[in-house]
Amino acid sequence: MAACGAQAPSSEQAWLEAAQTFIQESLCPTDKELNVQFTQSVIDCVKTVWLSQGKYQGFTLPLSYSFVSVQNLRTHQRLPCCSHLSWSSSAYQTWAQKARPNGVPLPRERLLLVGTLTDLSGDLEQGSRNGSLYVKDNTGMLGCELIDLDLSWLGHLFLFPSWSYLPPARWNSSGEGHLELWEAPVPVFPLTVSPGPLTPLPVLYPEIASRLLRHRSKFRVEQQNLAGKLIQLSALVKSKKKAYFILSLGELSPTISQAISHVSIIVQIPAQLVWHRALCPGKAYVLTQLRVSRIRGHHYCVWMTSPSSHLMLLEPECVQELELEGPFLEADSKSLPTSSNFQDKKEPKGLMRDSRLLHYTGTVTGVLNEPAGLYELDGQLGLCLAYQQFHDLRRVMRPGVCLELQDVHLLQSVGGGTTRPVLASCLRGAILLRGFSCQKPGTQSSLQTHGASLYEQLVWERQLSLPLYLWAVKALEELACKLCPHLLRHHQFLQHSSPRNPSLGLQLLAPTLDALAPPSRSIRNAHKEILEEPHHCPLQKYAQLQTPYSFPTLATLAEEGRHRAWASFDPKVLLPLPEAAYLPCCQLNHRLAWSWICLPPAAFHPPQALVGVLVASSHKGCLQLRDRSGSLSCLLLAKHSQPLTDPQLIGCLVRTEKFQLVVERDVRSNFPSWKELGMTGFIQKQQARVYVQFFLADALILPVPRSFHHSSAPPQTESTCLGQSRLFLLSHKEALMKRNFCTSLGTTSEVPKPTLSFHVSGCWLGGTQKKERIGWGPPEPLTDENKDQKVLLIFLGSSVRWFEFLHPGEIYRLVAPGPATPKLFEVEGSSCTSQRPLELAGCVSCLTVQDEWTLELESAQDLPDMLGIHKALSGSLLTDLLGANVFLLPCSVTDSLVSFSAEILSRTVCESLKPVCQMKPGNTEVRRCVKLTVAIGTADSEFLPRLDIYIEDPHLPPPLGLLPGARVHFNQLEKRISRSHNVYCCFRSSTYVQVLSFPPETTVREGVFVRVPLAPFRLL
Repeated sequence: MAACGAQAPSSEQAWLEAAQTFIQESLCPTDKELNVQFTQSVIDCVKTVWLSQGKYQGFTLPLSYSFVSVQNLRTHQRLPCCSHLSWSSSAYQTWAQKARPNGVPLPRERLLLVGTLTDLSGDLEQGSRNGSLYVKDNTGMLGCELIDLDLSWLGHLFLFPSWSYLPPARWNSSGEGHLELWEAPVPVFPLTVSPGPLTPLPVLYPEIASRLLRHRSKFRVEQQNLAGKLIQLSALVKSKKKAYFILSLGELSPTISQAISHVSIIVQIPAQLVWHRALCPGKAYVLTQLRVSRIRGHHYCVWMTSPSSHLMLLEPECVQELELEGPFLEADSKSLPTSSNFQDKKEPKGLMRDSRLLHYTGTVTGVLNEPAGLYELDGQLGLCLAYQQFHDLRRVMRPGVCLELQDVHLLQSVGGGTTRPVLASCLRGAILLRGFSCQKPGTQSSLQTHGASLYEQLVWERQLSLPLYLWAVKALEELACKLCPHLLRHHQFLQHSSPRNPSLGLQLLAPTLDALAPPSRSIRNAHKEILEEPHHCPLQKYAQLQTPYSFPTLATLAEEGRHRAWASFDPKVLLPLPEAAYLPCCQLNHRLAWSWICLPPAAFHPPQALVGVLVASSHKGCLQLRDRSGSLSCLLLAKHSQPLTDPQLIGCLVRTEKFQLVVERDVRSNFPSWKELGMTGFIQKQQARVYVQFFLADALILPVPRSFHHSSAPPQTESTCLGQSRLFLLSHKEALMKRNFCTSLGTTSEVPKPTLSFHVSGCWLGGTQKKERIGWGPPEPLTDENKDQKVLLIFLGSSVRWFEFLHPGEIYRLVAPGPATPKLFEVEGSSCTSQRPLELAGCVSCLTVQDEWTLELESAQDLPDMLGIHKALSGSLLTDLLGANVFLLPCSVTDSLVSFSAEILSRTVCESLKPVCQMKPGNTEVRRCVKLTVAIGTADSEFLPRLDIYIEDPHLPPPLGLLPGARVHFNQLEKRISRSHNVYCCFRSSTYVQVLSFPPETTVREGVFVRVPLAPFRLL
């Protein structure tokens, strides 16, 4: 603003010139003769409002303000702002204080906005009307919100003295911002006031008008004028075919007999939809030229506006009640239209509750989930707008907005994780804007900007009750926080679901929603919901929902498991008297060294559902479920006694409600005797291993398209579409453990460190195949048909991720991407292994699987040239294992390796079987090993023979799932005989272990497994 009076004339002149240029370009009509007068009228209007504040510092023009066009706001104003021409600085500061301390006030810009207020979206010829309001100038138009609209304002040019502009939100696909008009606009030209009728207007009041509808068959009903007090206003309903709303007029001063008398009127003429913004419940109105019409699909008639209808405030001196004669004038007891569906629907007594219909005025204090239509009112109530079509209102909603809720439902104790009472509005009630917010909209996360169409689908297509809808929204939030954005994209996870493009979010909830609310073919009938009595809508009746499931993060689930494991750890329970009194110190501490608990989903409240993306770890060689919080190891079986074999499961989304959360506790202690078991000071170290185990048959497996992943896929080039592969039949698999691999001479002087790896042996099935458009081409001919096709495959580094999918008896395809390389799968020998393992495996060559190679499972049925393959697990007969003369025979390599399936009876920790001379020098720590006691036989046997299996380094820690009660197949254990002629087995590098079944939940008791009497394995 200018600092001195000498500069004022030049400053005002420059301001006037800029204003005239703007007005002529952006506001003036095409008639140029009116330009001078038009321009001066706009400037005079600005001067009048500017001088009205009383503190204009001697300037008659707002020199610090500049005109802004609609186009400039849309293209250049990137941040929310407000402008208050008639406010002083102190008035703005007082207003801005209302936003603090929880919010940031809208920043003030000194801008002048002038435009035409209209409900026409476009020009007069091509525009349409749907009840929305716009501010228009020569450069374009912007949607706006206005409180207390006067219908006479439409089509006129206004100066807007107080307004705020909000750029398009991230969820707004139209990319259009909107205006909030805080004060009544100031007309640039005086508004013409239409004179009242010369003669009183004949009207019908609600009681007579409703009787006229019921007796319409006795005479012809012509167009009538209706008058009364507005007692009910419905939501503005927009469908594909048309938009409409329904209002109800009641008597001005009803008597006791007229207390329930009202008449409903449907407004569906496009030019009249804007009435919805001007109507105010409690005021009296007159609607002219109404006609009687029958609603399609209904057995009754209603009043409906015609294209010539008008809306005006009721002035008693301007109307006269129309006198009609006929028997219908007598009061009758015929009830209003009722809903047969409501009365015929039977609900369980004692389970269903009725919501309360009420009026409420409050202030929004929080945005809980904007796409789902969930907000907080007055800091203590929930507000759900999802059962209405609230698209226009959604852009205004933020803390500080004042709302008047007409005929809103109050639901208490809805359950499903919601603790506060909830107000929810159906189509019968209206949500009226009573005050804007001075707060700047907060930064929206991706979770707050996506999913609106999916939430609408839950309400309008799945027709969920409010308690179930609130739980579904909370569950989707939990799932999105677990999986997005690092694993999946928000907008794809929460997208609208269709048969061709299903939503992952809805698919994860489908098992629960289908059980609690099966899909319904019926659709919501808006006319019935608004008109019929008694009122019936999805919010009328509800039952308190017991939370079906929650979806915790994997880190939270693992931490809860650890907490429960150590909270329940009690040495006195694990070693009860009198057993503990007779144990020496060493055995006492060994018995406490390992214990476990198994937590099913029902052990948590509410029950937990497991959700994560299945990945294969290249560091541990095990399968893991992964979400944003981290990874959780898991043990999967396809079903009972069937291992996981298909590598295509990697990257799939897994959801299961049936799982076992296993926590293995490892404790190092030095309790002197059983008397000190209650003293925690003797525990030196404790750690836990947490993992889950479940059957794939009990899980929901959802393949995730590559486009769903957050990291964008690399572009498809010619090299990525190429590849070569070779089939092989796997015959044996060795243990996953750290092994030493020699390097080529002269490459490095450092001693190589043990590397996590495993071997598999098998044979090639045919030659190399190259990638073609429709699949794999024919196998290339072998260079030497007589050459043995047995091969030893070495998996180390990143390729150990395939460990859980490789099983004997299966056919796999080894795929190498990229351009073809001759003899890629025919490498003779290897620099990283000696000939001894090859000889033991019966192979003549080995091949190291590269990190970028992949595996695919093949079926023998799809390979017609392949012979039938026996897939049963190998097993040693019990007589072979415990033959009477076995201790007399020399222990050759073949004779000492045994394979069998058994049930684990117990698992304990004991001292290492290795002699002290094999210990590393200087290592004073007592080495321990794990002893499994297993039973071979069937559960029907009266006495189950038992066998001890010892696991030592480098096989520690043992594989997942070796728990009491589990059934396991052991392949190529080393059989040994003790001095007392007892048979026992030990793990070795060729040992392969496969869990066949998990411990039954009925027999798990805090790490104790109860079984039938046992008989030891002894030599006869």
